[in-house]
Amino acid sequence: MAQVPATPKWHRAALRAAVALNRENWIDRLTPAPSEAAALRLRDTLSTRVPPLRKQVVFLIPLVGPESVDDWEAVTARLSATLDCFIAQNDPHWQAVICCQDRPPLPDDPRITFLPYTAPTPGNDKWMKLAALTAHLDNMDLPPCYVMSFDADDLLRQGSVREMLRRQAPGGYLVQSGYVMDEAAGTIALADVPTLRQPLRKPFWKLCGSCAALGHDPDLPQSAAFLQAMTQHEHRMFPYLAALAGRRLSPLSEPSVLYVLNHGENFGARRGRVSFKTRFVERFRIDDADELSAIADGFPVPEATDEDTLPDLPEATG
Repeated sequence: MAQVPATPKWHRAALRAAVALNRENWIDRLTPAPSEAAALRLRDTLSTRVPPLRKQVVFLIPLVGPESVDDWEAVTARLSATLDCFIAQNDPHWQAVICCQDRPPLPDDPRITFLPYTAPTPGNDKWMKLAALTAHLDNMDLPPCYVMSFDADDLLRQGSVREMLRRQAPGGYLVQSGYVMDEAAGTIALADVPTLRQPLRKPFWKLCGSCAALGHDPDLPQSAAFLQAMTQHEHRMFPYLAALAGRRLSPLSEPSVLYVLNHGENFGARRGRVSFKTRFVERFRIDDADELSAIADGFPVPEATDEDTLPDLPEATG
């Protein structure tokens, strides 16, 4: 299964207008994509409900299989670093599900579970694994929660789970601000909304898929169905589809995810989609020593993980 293409921007604008004006005939003429139709079904259901208290954050992690990589041990070490960032969170109310053909080494933690992937899919099977993970939500004994698809080589900032569960944003959260690191070059940049001084900067959610945590109501079948349809698209569609579903996303208060490029086994590299991100990091690289130190404090490298396989945060130069 290939990634579902994004709908055209004019189509999205027209559909948003039709929904805002409650023009059912316009909506029908626009022929919503399956993800948009799933969003509208969830929107209709949510219109009469008060958002419940969210009690957990659930991370869904599609892991590339060993037959598709050159260094399986490096892949599993990066997964361990990702999971260690969850374990280190100062709020323990989270779960993580990893989907892969082979079970990787996993910490002895009941919050971390493995979902076997058995469908023979040639090429990039990330989207099939995301479909399996979102379908698996119905098999989990979950309270109302936030669900976040998360790449197996990204890092979550300390305190992010606590912020989500304390703030209780009705629709969920968007990683508007985050860090992008080019491991090969040893540089790191802040991704955030453009400013007058930096009009070409991009928000994090336009660069990385670990960018959205959506409110999920396990007792609503439309909720998991929407998450499944949404995650078949590129991450740039997430805020639009969430808003269409009545789950408008609130930005997290600080840079919350660190995305590492050029480490040798990126999904994006296999799809030929890393070069512009490399240029982004070089354009907006951070060299200030105090800022780099603060980033290292927010994304500490776990002592239990092999340091040779983890990104070394860059030090200030000159």
